[in-house]
Amino acid sequence: MSPLVEQSRALHAALLSLHFSSPVCHVYRPLGYARAPHERYLERWGSGPKRVLFLGMNPGPFGMAQTGVPFGEVSFVRDYLGVQAAVKRPAQQHPARPIEGFECRRSEVSGARFWGWVQARWAEPARFFSTCFVANYCPLVFMEASGRNVTPDQLSRAERQALYERCDGALERLVSTLGVSHVVGIGGFAERRAQAVLAERVSVSSVLHPSPASPLANRGWSARAEAQLAAAGVPLPAYGP
Repeated sequence: MSPLVEQSRALHAALLSLHFSSPVCHVYRPLGYARAPHERYLERWGSGPKRVLFLGMNPGPFGMAQTGVPFGEVSFVRDYLGVQAAVKRPAQQHPARPIEGFECRRSEVSGARFWGWVQARWAEPARFFSTCFVANYCPLVFMEASGRNVTPDQLSRAERQALYERCDGALERLVSTLGVSHVVGIGGFAERRAQAVLAERVSVSSVLHPSPASPLANRGWSARAEAQLAAAGVPLPAYGP
């Protein structure tokens, strides 16, 4: 078992003891029910060392929640990253957010934009993963009764602190294991958590989140991300296959 798989299982176990109050009514834990593709991703693309860690906030409903892979839009996970495996179902599913695994027909726009940028820049994923890795800070999905997403920073103070304590430790271990020297927060939340946990150890910067809820992201996310990465001096692999 690889160190990243051990750490993933430990984080999943540590988060099982946490309970969340209203407005959260459903919590999805893809490190458990989507363990098979998640660990396949870790084993195939997570062998270190890595210079750069791209860090997201938490799983999207049609991305990692379905495939177990960060920003895991189904077609990119299956066809570009070469990862596919059976996905189980959460014990309690929200009727508006069913887990269909690799049969999911909905596109995760954020994931399609992120992995689409990676594919356009590096034709082969091995070139990107030669020095980079992608993970989420928090591996849980939170939903209201309506099915609306609840972000980790919207939890109650006590619940947020308990969650952050566990996820902070997991982030530290991941960065140490991979030998990361630069963390790129995908969005402001991930950047703030990386700054809080790692600012004295590694360089921390950010790129605009590729969410379709962002007007800026809808007007050329890739170009804006490229400019932000260049301005921060992030050491990316050379272009090409």
